[in-house]
Amino acid sequence: MSTEPSVRVERRPTVVIAITGASGALYATRTLAALLADGVDVELVISDYGRRLLRDELGATATVDHLLPYLTERYGLRGDLGRITLHSNRDLGATIASGSRSCKAMAIVPCSMKTLAGVAHGLSRNLVERAADVMLKEGRRLVIVPRETPMSLPQLKNMVLCAEAGAMVLPAMPAFYQSPKTLDDLADFMAGKILSALGFEHALYPEWTGRVSGP
Repeated sequence: MSTEPSVRVERRPTVVIAITGASGALYATRTLAALLADGVDVELVISDYGRRLLRDELGATATVDHLLPYLTERYGLRGDLGRITLHSNRDLGATIASGSRSCKAMAIVPCSMKTLAGVAHGLSRNLVERAADVMLKEGRRLVIVPRETPMSLPQLKNMVLCAEAGAMVLPAMPAFYQSPKTLDDLADFMAGKILSALGFEHALYPEWTGRVSGP
């Protein structure tokens, strides 16, 4: 029997990011870039309308097949980055469809009202919904970032159901106390909120000091 001490290999944190067809592709890409820059591995699922959302809102270069080059160029990513594993939303046999896959947390950003309803009622019709259901049943962090206005009563009730099941509902509502000058500033704020909710530290926006720093 070997007497050499065993070496414990530290696994990098892994989170699930889902992109669905609500408006707000910039929030998704900024969150992805921040996680990768921090060395976090990402299990990525994009719905059909989420794929269209990336192209419609960010342009032809923001396709799923070229997403990492797009993120690298836009956000200047470099160094020891996290890895992206892309899953088909139709693959209910994917690793993240099982609670045995150890993922720290999951965020659906942006979250369509259709996906919200599916999560609220535990439908698991696709991988986004199933992965979210796994997070809830395993007691892990699930962050839902809905983007809709105005909201109907069924939509509001679905948010309550998700919150009661253990999810955090984090609407895409950027603040303005940090005196944003660009859309990227607003995206930084939302991505920072999402990272905090997922349990990661960040410096994407300044902490509130009690004083407005604007002109």
